Amino acid sequence: MVKIDMKRELRLSLIVATYNRAEQLMVTLRSIAMQRAAAELWECIVVDNNSKDNTAERVEEFRLAHPKLNIVYVREEQQGLSYARNAGIKVAQGDILAFVDDDERIVEGFIGAYIELFDNYSDAMSAGGRIVAEYPTGRPRWMSRYTEQPVANPMDFGRSVKLFPKGRIPGGGNMAMRREFFERVGVFDTELGRKGGSLIGGEESDIFERAEALGLRCYYVPEAVMYHIIPEAKLTEEYFERLCYNTGVSQRMRAERHNRVLRQYVAEVLKWCATVLLAFVHRPKQTIFIIKMRRKISQGLFN
Repeated sequence: MVKIDMKRELRLSLIVATYNRAEQLMVTLRSIAMQRAAAELWECIVVDNNSKDNTAERVEEFRLAHPKLNIVYVREEQQGLSYARNAGIKVAQGDILAFVDDDERIVEGFIGAYIELFDNYSDAMSAGGRIVAEYPTGRPRWMSRYTEQPVANPMDFGRSVKLFPKGRIPGGGNMAMRREFFERVGVFDTELGRKGGSLIGGEESDIFERAEALGLRCYYVPEAVMYHIIPEAKLTEEYFERLCYNTGVSQRMRAERHNRVLRQYVAEVLKWCATVLLAFVHRPKQTIFIIKMRRKISQGLFN
């Protein structure tokens, strides 16, 4: 790979949206503080989405403890992940805008990998990196690679830079875009995305669907590795069913926006056919949760 051009100018804005996770946010910020890329090349924008805990105070303490880093605190009163990300986009100074969430940690070469990608691939308008699921309390036995997808969204397409595989998009907690991307595609749809305790999502799928319609290229960046930390609270049956139901609701909302509801229904029927086949090759507990996943997604979609 070509070396990064270490010009002393701000190149990348890393946007971290957070809501009532002050303690976990510190884990994310500590990993950000370990970046090998020169501090002059990037900024970290923490968007506090109307948190009720001590997020503001903890971010200020962290900023004072790391005076060499360019940490910006923004408070967004309108509840919703899309509102928070859009607030970060509005104040960002870099020509590259990257996004991570507050339940993650990133490797030391994360920011450098994205800067290098956009420097070396002039046709790249967006990119996404590798996502590794991390289970502090252990990975549950009911989980298969299919039911892990909505919970942790692990992602690994090899060790070389390449165009993102057809039909896949970067994870919302590990993606980056040129500023021009938002000028051409628009920002995140505020009707989609998490809002407080709501599990409605789909804002990333929506924005990448708009980008694909314009022919914008998206690259996979293997060295931009993010560890997605999954707490025990997100491994309960109740949470899983609620998450899958809202996945279906999100799919219906996006299908309506893009005038493809019938196509979405047909795709769901085909996925049920695949689910029946999967039932024969998994352990009984895994099979039960694969069927639960499909059933709850269908309920959200068709209702």
